[in-house]
Amino acid sequence: MADARPADDTVLTRSLILLLAVAGGAAVGNLYWAQPLLELIARELHASNAAAGWLVTATQLGYACGILLVVPLGDKVNRRRLVPTMLLSSAAALVLCAVAPTFPALLAAVTLLGLTTVSGQIITPLAGDLADDSNRGRVVGTVTSGVLTGILVSRTVSGLVAGTAGWRAIYAAAAVIAVVLAAVLFRRIPDLPPKTRMRYSSLLASVFTVVARERKVRWALALGATQFATFTLFWTALTFLLSAPPSRYSVTVIGLFGLFGLSGAVAAQRTGRLHDRGWSVPATGVAWCAALLSFVIARPGEHSVACIIAAILVLDVAIQSLNILNQARLFAVSHEARSRLNTAMVTANFVAGAIGSAAAAALWSAGGWSAVTLAGTGLCLLGLLIWAAGRRGPLRVTRR
Repeated sequence: MADARPADDTVLTRSLILLLAVAGGAAVGNLYWAQPLLELIARELHASNAAAGWLVTATQLGYACGILLVVPLGDKVNRRRLVPTMLLSSAAALVLCAVAPTFPALLAAVTLLGLTTVSGQIITPLAGDLADDSNRGRVVGTVTSGVLTGILVSRTVSGLVAGTAGWRAIYAAAAVIAVVLAAVLFRRIPDLPPKTRMRYSSLLASVFTVVARERKVRWALALGATQFATFTLFWTALTFLLSAPPSRYSVTVIGLFGLFGLSGAVAAQRTGRLHDRGWSVPATGVAWCAALLSFVIARPGEHSVACIIAAILVLDVAIQSLNILNQARLFAVSHEARSRLNTAMVTANFVAGAIGSAAAAALWSAGGWSAVTLAGTGLCLLGLLIWAAGRRGPLRVTRR
């Protein structure tokens, strides 16, 4: 399918790319404020640790629904208005989180937050539309790295703020940031013509149509879901490990572990260039091998902080690279349906991520860190099998 750009070359400036990356990171970061605070929130709102784990799961399930219901509109409506509207909606949900009086109220509020904080997944295909064929991998890689950095920074900021001002303060501050970004993006996002005039019901149905029609898309969805389940399994369980004996780290210290993952986002930022050079598929296999190695390193983590730090570094480089490569390949399938392709991928990712978060709590209760690392190893092996099937079997894809 032709991949003509709808915008002028001068529109996509470095400052706009940076702004899109920051806004995407701020939006998706809202999903993870609670992750390093689970034990603290559970104690204050009189809930068990197992129940607190559902805060992450509920947010991700709400996000998956928001992706499915809202993000396809990026192919139909003016994104200059859609992105700020969703940012303002998430700001309202963040305020509800900040004032939630009970655990059930907070659970409902974070579900609504997940449903509304989807602007980052509208921004990513927008960046793909504004880029041209020769640098799309680089641009998408930069914006995607911003989104993934937001996931990691949110844990650190959340722990620091909660350690000094309480867990409610982080939701209030995030609401203010969302309002400011909505105003700035309304001024900076260019007006682009709609790519389709489908009715909303037909637009949603076309998400499933493109998945059913394109073997490359189904392969990408399977890879993406597996890597995101692996990611959330590790990070959710890590909160339990670091807050349990013998470590018993505070929420501030637990949040600081997210900084080690930042190096992964920085290292993976240039991964998009591998796609531009035609090395996307082999690089994906290397990244899965790195993810597998990270769980081998993490296995003795109960007794070694150094092993945990090393595992974080390796895992985040691997997962960020996998996500960037997967997204760049997916956007190459169709210009007209990029928002819908992103909808399919991110919905699958976050349903799998919610399963990974729930599994982390169950595995921790059943067998501790050993059970978690064993499950992570199994997921990485599954990812390698899916990659090998797509590379060599009936789902064979091109090097792009």
